[in-house]
Amino acid sequence: MQDPHTQFVAYYRVSTQRQGDSGLGLGAQQDAVRRFCGGHPILAHFTEIESGRNDNRPELEAALAHARTNHATLVIAKLDRLARSVSFVTKLLDGDVRFTCADMPEANRMMLQISAVFAEHEALMISHRTKAAIAAKRARGEPWGTNSQRQRQANGFALQLAPLIAQIRASGAQTASAIARELNRRGHGTPKGGQWHAGQVLRLLSRISHNSVDP
Repeated sequence: MQDPHTQFVAYYRVSTQRQGDSGLGLGAQQDAVRRFCGGHPILAHFTEIESGRNDNRPELEAALAHARTNHATLVIAKLDRLARSVSFVTKLLDGDVRFTCADMPEANRMMLQISAVFAEHEALMISHRTKAAIAAKRARGEPWGTNSQRQRQANGFALQLAPLIAQIRASGAQTASAIARELNRRGHGTPKGGQWHAGQVLRLLSRISHNSVDP
């Protein structure tokens, strides 16, 4: 049972790789955190676009600092959204900021470390499968790299705008045209620095909706 005075700082991690409806996208994480926190205040939300195997996390550092300053608990949807590294999770467990996972709030230190072992192993298996698939494509003489890189960049840009889009929608702009006007009014250009139009916003919303996480 949660302390009625508990305050939370939410941290979400997504990658730029689309993986269909895996249930690990930004929206799913936000929903899980909101359900877990219930009526408890969420002081701030931080979103990272990065692999779980990369320990360089400026948004996570900012989230931890905010939680530390406000004596709040860091909340994540699932442990693998925090990291897919046993050493990284252990370092956080040894730190001075308490964190909890919305999908297993009663987990103790041992359970979290065991879960981190499985998450790290899964990340390694995904990496091996990806490398094997790339090698097979190259062996067949199929092109690889350019389109994938462009997709990652486009998806990354979309996910960076996701919190702003949610804010704009909450203010009453629901149609693609209305969102485009508001983005232009606020000075947020397209990836090429141009003005937004309804068609571009629809593609942006599609990327946000369908993006999920990789390791």
